[in-house]
Amino acid sequence: MPSSAIQSPPHHHLQTLLSSARPFLRGELETVDDKLPALIAVLKSVDAVCLCGLFHSAYSNSYVNLAIFDPSTGRDVVRRHVGDAAERLIHLFCVVPRQQLIHDNLLYRYSESELVQHVIDSENSLKKALINAEKGVFMAEDEEWRRKIQSVLPAEGVVMKHIKTGEDVHLSRRVVATFLLMTIADFSDQLFSFQDVLFDNSDGMLKFAGNDWPTALWPGDGKPGLWMNSISRMGAIYTLIVREEQLYSIEQSQSQSTNSNGNNRDEEIELVIPPVLENCTKILSAKDQIEARDLYWEGVCEVSKRGLDGCAEVLERSIVKNPFVGEPHVVLSQIYMSQGRFDEAEKEAEEGLRLLIEWGSPWDKRMSWEGWIAWCRVLVMKAKEKSWPQTSWGILNLGLVR
Repeated sequence: MPSSAIQSPPHHHLQTLLSSARPFLRGELETVDDKLPALIAVLKSVDAVCLCGLFHSAYSNSYVNLAIFDPSTGRDVVRRHVGDAAERLIHLFCVVPRQQLIHDNLLYRYSESELVQHVIDSENSLKKALINAEKGVFMAEDEEWRRKIQSVLPAEGVVMKHIKTGEDVHLSRRVVATFLLMTIADFSDQLFSFQDVLFDNSDGMLKFAGNDWPTALWPGDGKPGLWMNSISRMGAIYTLIVREEQLYSIEQSQSQSTNSNGNNRDEEIELVIPPVLENCTKILSAKDQIEARDLYWEGVCEVSKRGLDGCAEVLERSIVKNPFVGEPHVVLSQIYMSQGRFDEAEKEAEEGLRLLIEWGSPWDKRMSWEGWIAWCRVLVMKAKEKSWPQTSWGILNLGLVR
């Protein structure tokens, strides 16, 4: 995509993002929460969902057998560290069949076109409901998107089977939404091309249907993984759940009825929508995902063959196909810097920096998230200065210590 088509994010917004990321980049965790350094060291914070994320495999789970604590004897130990609410979420996350819950019961119940339309319809429904609720005239409408999400995940939640005992385990709708969000974070943080080979994810749908264990040699070629189509669909479903919960709350408040579901809805859990994928409203098709990844790989690996102009052209095409990740912008910014196109380089670097901070983990995992952020900030700084080294030693000496 031509750089001129990219609108540089407002400076104050980028600075806000940087401020939120800086404690993690510098290891100054006490500035986030004075308990956080101790929490990382011994593994107590006030946010049960965040703690669940930190402990998500503490008892092992349906995907991995990496238990830190034995669920029959260790739950009191975990409770002492994180509190009752967080420990309950951790335990639930570890004992439910997550593949069935997330994929079979949610993801595979929707087509992509259905999700796209339902996200649009749900936004319109919520806007109308909020306006009418202020006037005190809210009336629930019979809409297809609400019928579908209520059938897939009703207000009273769902019952799953314990993966070890076979006992019934009740999950509220908000807990399911939380586990969906955690799965998005989990996949984005951990997956790369090795898993694509392992599960034969050649179509980019991430169905975990293949079993190519003999030829999946660690760590593989290091390409970005084909997981974004899957989590973009998860994100859309998460958004539908959040909006249905909002409408449900409005209905309850307007009717002034007593909640028939008692205390089983976990309404104290706040459902926060992440900024990625345009606030979880966009779906990246499997086809665009594959083409964007392959174009990016050409751009970063074939500079000696294509030259800077050729690599810039394939990176621009990659960004058109997948505008939701930061790394293509970062590499394109460096090319522009080398060509003396400083204004375009600044726009690309700032867009890359924004996206990388919003994800909190790298798409291209050959380099750490902190490494990408550091390089991106160097690009932004040098672009503003309108200068770029003209020697290899000059490149080697680049750094940002502030």
